[in-house]
Formats: sequence, structure tokens, C-alpha cells
Amino acid sequence: MTGLRYVYAVCRPLGAPLQAQLTGIGGAPPALLSHRGLIAVVSTVPEADFCEEGLKAHLEDLDWLAATARAHQGVIDALTTVTTPLPLRLATVFRDDSGVRSMMEARETDFLHALDRLEGRVEWGVKVFTEPPPEPATDERAGTAATGEKPDKPMSGRDYLRRRRADTRAHEADLQAAEAFADALHQRLDAHAEASRLHPPQNASLSGARGRNVLNAAYLVPRNHSEEFVELVDRTKDEAGGLRVELTGPWAAYSFSGFAEEDARHGASAGEGR
Repeated sequence: MTGLRYVYAVCRPLGAPLQAQLTGIGGAPPALLSHRGLIAVVSTVPEADFCEEGLKAHLEDLDWLAATARAHQGVIDALTTVTTPLPLRLATVFRDDSGVRSMMEARETDFLHALDRLEGRVEWGVKVFTEPPPEPATDERAGTAATGEKPDKPMSGRDYLRRRRADTRAHEADLQAAEAFADALHQRLDAHAEASRLHPPQNASLSGARGRNVLNAAYLVPRNHSEEFVELVDRTKDEAGGLRVELTGPWAAYSFSGFAEEDARHGASAGEGR
């Protein structure tokens, strides 16, 4: 079966070996490909799966995509424990090692500059969610369904509309308060980070997260200051009221390397460098 070279990340030569049992896409162990002071972390993947036609077919297979993304992330996570990796876009593949080396040579200056800038730094993600509102009462008569009391008379149409307007105003006020908290939290965390990125709010129907996402941010933090950053986030949870603050990381600096986004703009996947 013909294989392609899958590239997970580019980094400097490792100061410590990767985990002996580490596997990547399809269970293949990652290998290190050296070129001019840089290392590409690669493995061999089936061409049938990662050629342009194969990837198009797999876009409909959510289980395959999820497994591929987990394997990709697993290699990046392992690299992050021993070095500063520059993650490349999911499904970045080349015909052979020569194609990988050509890419590394063409982008050598940019890679080295990014590695200098990100050395010793990690990314932390912080999200803030509103808690979903309680389920509406099934009995629309004077709001007594929750108490079990029997109303004297049914709610009129005018009273019902008035109640709906009041509920809407309360929801809007709660959302404004949540957004104000998220903005203040971002400003506080940004002051303790070297850089930050505000990402679009997550779509609940896609992420499966409860509530509305009012902050979805990434922060670049020196690894040796991470403990203080985590403690700062933990303290803000006590001030969040009915909001939910989620912290993830430490990650490789996906949001700050520029290479995953650059690859996406230029379509650097599905057999580039053939």
C-alpha cells in the first residue's frame, strides 16, 4: 500500500527522547526527520486516506475525523513535554521525505523566528459560559406549575405577553452581565500573559457545551509562570457567580505560531509537495 509522509510539527532537535510507546495516525510511531537544524515529526499514512479524494470522502466520517484529530493532538502533546513544537495543520502530507525537507528549507527562516519567539512558552485556553436557563414551566397559568398551587383563574393573553417581556429583559440583563464579566476577565488575564487571542464563540450545537459561550480566548504564557496563571484563573471562578469558567492546557502555542492558520489559507495539505 502506497504511503504519504504526514507532518505533525516542526521543532528544534529534541533534548529528550519521545515516549517509547507513542503512536500517531493509524497507530504508526512518529519519526524525526532532520534538516538544517530543524526537525520534522512525521509518520507514514495510507495514501488512499490522505490523498485529496480520500480526505473528501472522510469529511463525512465524523468518527474517522475525531480519531485522526486525537492521534494528531497526542503527538503534539508529547512533543510539548520535551520541546517547543510548531504544530502544522491537520492532514498536512507530502509525497516523501524529500518533499518534507523542501518545505522545511523554504520556510526555514519563518520556522526559526517562530521558535525563538515561542521558546519556553505554552498556550492556555479559557472559556466562559452562561449556565442554561431552567426549563420553562409546563403550566402557563400565573406561573404556579413549579409550586403546585392551583391558580384562581387562567393567565390572560396580556399577562402572558407581559411575563414573556419581563423574562426577555431579565435574560438580556443576565447576558450583558456575563459579557461584562468575560471582558473584565480577559483584560485581567491578558495583563498576565505575553500575548492573547480572542477566538469566535463556540457553537453549542457543535461543541456540545452547556450554555452560551461568552469568552473563548487563548493566552501565551511562559512555562515557568504557568502556575501563577492557573491560580489567577482559579481565583476568578469564585467571582463568576452563575457563570462557568473553564481552563484548558498547557498546549503547544497553536494560536500564536501562525503556521496552522497559514497552512489553512494556502491549502498545505492533501499531498502538497508531490
